[in-house]
Amino acid sequence: MSIMNIAIDGPSSAGKSTIAKRIAKRLNLTYVDTGAMYRALGLKAIRLGISPEDGGSVSPMLENTNVCFKNVDGEQRILLDGEDVSELIRTEEVSNAASVISTHACVRERLLELQREIARNTSTVMDGRDIGTVVLPDATYKFFVTASAEVRARRRYLEYEQKGILDGRSFEQVLAEIKARDHRDMTREFAPLRPAEDCVMIDTSDMDIDTAVNALLEAID
Repeated sequence: MSIMNIAIDGPSSAGKSTIAKRIAKRLNLTYVDTGAMYRALGLKAIRLGISPEDGGSVSPMLENTNVCFKNVDGEQRILLDGEDVSELIRTEEVSNAASVISTHACVRERLLELQREIARNTSTVMDGRDIGTVVLPDATYKFFVTASAEVRARRRYLEYEQKGILDGRSFEQVLAEIKARDHRDMTREFAPLRPAEDCVMIDTSDMDIDTAVNALLEAID
């Protein structure tokens, strides 16, 4: 059986990770959360007191860092140097650290090797910000999942509210964070966020998850 890889790119809170997980389950493929890999590195930098902006300090940190996935009871978990950090990487502090640390070429090159190795040997659904453009330019299918900044900020705000981690932030502050993340991702020097030329664009602004998933499945069929 030939290898099939599905690349799903897009900005923060567009729904790409949830969509990717469901697509992987429906098609019985391996889901690869590349964002979790960057988050794990962001978490390690925070723990070591290294500024994610300091590429000179981040680079040697990578030499003794191992990031991998493990399937536990049907759920994908991410391990950082052997420790399950799946929950620890979901804070806003780690998210911001991941966004900054991902701008360094040394970081992207290190994770690029791991991501391509997975895709060479396994049929995958891989989501991120440069999968279709850099990581898997020859992916079988490429999608760019997006939504307006306001819609994405509303989703993020409600998520934080439900989890009790708003920490007093207003919707306007969450919106500002989303826009800042977008700008950082789209203007970074290495592998900026942008749609692949041959991707299928999916705008989820007016879609629920089921509708979005079906839109991708129709394009795959």
